[in-house]
Amino acid sequence: MSALLLRNATVVDVRAGGLSAGTDVLIENRKISAVGPALPAPPGAEMVEASSRYVVPGFNDMHAHPLGQPGQVGATLELMLAHGITGFRQMHGDLSLLRARANGELRLPKASPALLAMPGPLLTMLNTATPEETAETVRTQVAAGADFVKSAAMTAESFFDAQAEALRLGVPIVGHLPAGLDVLRASKIGMRSIEHFGSGLGVLGCCDGHSEIPATGDQRLRLPSFRLPFADRILAAVLRRIVLNPVQLNKPADLALLDEAVRHYDEGRARELGERFAADGTWHVPTLIRQKTSKLCDDPGFPADQDLRYMTPATRRTWDGAVKRFARFSPADREILRASHRYEYYLAKTFDEAGVRMLVGTDSSGAVWIVPGAGLHDEIDLLAEAGLAPLTLLRMLTVNAAEFLQATATMGTVEPGREADLVLLGANPLDDAANLHRITGVVRAGTFYSEQQLSTLKDRLVRTVS
Repeated sequence: MSALLLRNATVVDVRAGGLSAGTDVLIENRKISAVGPALPAPPGAEMVEASSRYVVPGFNDMHAHPLGQPGQVGATLELMLAHGITGFRQMHGDLSLLRARANGELRLPKASPALLAMPGPLLTMLNTATPEETAETVRTQVAAGADFVKSAAMTAESFFDAQAEALRLGVPIVGHLPAGLDVLRASKIGMRSIEHFGSGLGVLGCCDGHSEIPATGDQRLRLPSFRLPFADRILAAVLRRIVLNPVQLNKPADLALLDEAVRHYDEGRARELGERFAADGTWHVPTLIRQKTSKLCDDPGFPADQDLRYMTPATRRTWDGAVKRFARFSPADREILRASHRYEYYLAKTFDEAGVRMLVGTDSSGAVWIVPGAGLHDEIDLLAEAGLAPLTLLRMLTVNAAEFLQATATMGTVEPGREADLVLLGANPLDDAANLHRITGVVRAGTFYSEQQLSTLKDRLVRTVS
């Protein structure tokens, strides 16, 4: 591969928030080899004039599900790259995917973000029925190469069994918060990241000023704990429907709990909880866009979104069906859902102020109204609306992901030795979070994609789904 030289760029220091104008970035063998003014160009190097552009590390979607979508994986990954995503954390997996990766058989398109981490099958009541089965499930996944294990639909007791075995084996546990979980205990022991504020009632239920012990309440995902023929297939179908819009599962009792959590929300308790998460090193991935599309599913703005042109007719029909099912909620139910979503913005801001480390994620691929790639930019806007500063958002997209993955030596900053995964922006991202949308080029594994090439890629993806 020939060298690539970005000439006269303004390089953004995502740690300190500084700018270095008139700086060259030299890329050789898929890595950044030098950063500085007036670098000599190696023979045959591709030259890109970047005098009016800001160079930042590539964006990372740290909660996504592009793999395991038959017939759509390649297009989904290309769409993510076209929106500046150069890395993603796959949030569900299976043993065959882990084996394929281990054997070098996980065929991804060239114009694809890097797969940064992946678990095995989700931890549910079907594979964590007893302490012995829970430990064996975790051991099997780790032996197959899982980077982490993910809690999805399990009891509080089995969560702690899984957490103990995962930590014993040196892998993190992440995911949803089971009903009734002692969140402070899970955090102190070493839960690596909480997704969607815990999902369901989740962390919001821990901010009740009337409660002495922060716990996630009694709202729970109901799955059978017994074995049935073809149980894995049945579970996969159930989980697809859950992923589409988990709010649909809410019963009146669940909504009553959510309403109570909103009415008794205590800012001081939320801040105290955030400080504990920060001290314990428990990260959060808010996925506000996921919460919005689930809880405001029939918002007329969603079907009017121009980014729907990237989705197949079958997907759009599925999403339309989710809206029809959402119609069962009464006006009072919908107000509870809207109110709980508003408080998730407060949580994001409070946790940020309390020092909680956070990442940007979307839950794209399967979730209603979330377009892969474009959903990351929707998430940026919602986090900005919550009050997070532009530099904070840039860090969440880049160096925070590297720190979370313990990979700062290879990613997350524009420095020699890092993987050549970069985004070129047409305006200063430190001035306004909206400038994170102004992508004028992407470098992925040393290959430069111009703004025109990215536009052509998007146009091609539109044609393939029409």
